Amino acid sequence: MADPTPGYGAEAGVRTVLLAGGRGERMGRLGAGRLKPLVPYGGSCRLIDFSLANARDSGLGEVLLLSQYEERLLMDDLHTVWNGGPSGFRVHFGPYDAAYRAAGRRVPEELPERDWPLERGTADALIRKADHVFGPRTRHVAVLHADHVYRFDYRPLIRRHIEERAALTVAYQRIDPRYVHLFGMVGFDREGRLTEFTEKPEHPTSELVFAAFCVFDAAVLRRHLEALDGTGWRHDISRDVIPAMLAAGERIIGHRVEGHWEDIGTVERYHRAHLAMTRPDATLPVTALPRILAPGVSRGLVDRAPGVHRSVVPLGLANGGLVEESVVFPGARIGAGARVRRSVVLPGAVVPDGADVDSAVVLEDGFVQHIEPLPSAAR
Repeated sequence: MADPTPGYGAEAGVRTVLLAGGRGERMGRLGAGRLKPLVPYGGSCRLIDFSLANARDSGLGEVLLLSQYEERLLMDDLHTVWNGGPSGFRVHFGPYDAAYRAAGRRVPEELPERDWPLERGTADALIRKADHVFGPRTRHVAVLHADHVYRFDYRPLIRRHIEERAALTVAYQRIDPRYVHLFGMVGFDREGRLTEFTEKPEHPTSELVFAAFCVFDAAVLRRHLEALDGTGWRHDISRDVIPAMLAAGERIIGHRVEGHWEDIGTVERYHRAHLAMTRPDATLPVTALPRILAPGVSRGLVDRAPGVHRSVVPLGLANGGLVEESVVFPGARIGAGARVRRSVVLPGAVVPDGADVDSAVVLEDGFVQHIEPLPSAAR
């Protein structure tokens, strides 16, 4: 990605928000007892790190976190990892931000008592923390999500949004038609204006899907949020806000996303995305941030690591068995005579001596979550 340059952050009136409210309920045991944005990914980072790294490398300077579930765990992690670095980039924690700033590099012992209602959806979060989103100098609001894997420079999208005076600019990507029913399907006219937006269509008619990040005109966004608030809406950007703007005839344009983009919504998609990293021709984003979680990751150590074939493994992996077409995180150990195939082994997990693990995710406590084959319609 290009080096960060000024011009598309706060000084251009752009407020960037990151929606991170997922509980990971569709990820089975992988999502149980943990925040979905903090699920380890790619042997090197966590899911939320991709959007944050994109924002940092796009010169945005600061991202406002809008979280709904176990906020303290998420904020403590992000403050420790992201705030106070040499780039000056930081995550803003809304009503809790003063407490984190005062704590410096540590995490605060106590946080202010919550005196605002819990958010009920992605769009509701924008309303409940409106004082932190819609500042006096905010002219545009860039909205990101915390569970997508991609590397992207947001500056061309923001520049185009501003130059074309759009009410909304949505990122989109062309995908395999078999998967469109899992996403928000979009369609555009010859001038590039949005003409259709259907969340999880039963019978898709397009191969284009919303890539779950976008830029709003701040005044237009706030007007539609206030109109929806108090109605029977579902408190969701994709199900409520964008369709309402489309129906009102707002100027909505698209910006195509090239390259790898992955929505990690289920454990099956999590597993499949990791296996794609083991292909010899893989060009996937596996190192959004060099966390302490991963001091070093090497790919395809066939010649230098006995027992490792077409796998992503940490340097110095304690391996007494055979690892094939798998992703193994730092701190994991493969027992003597064990065989791990087409699997993901999380940080600190131990595969026992002689075990045979195939098509699974091995959790930190050693639990083996087997992955059922996807239905033919979703493959």
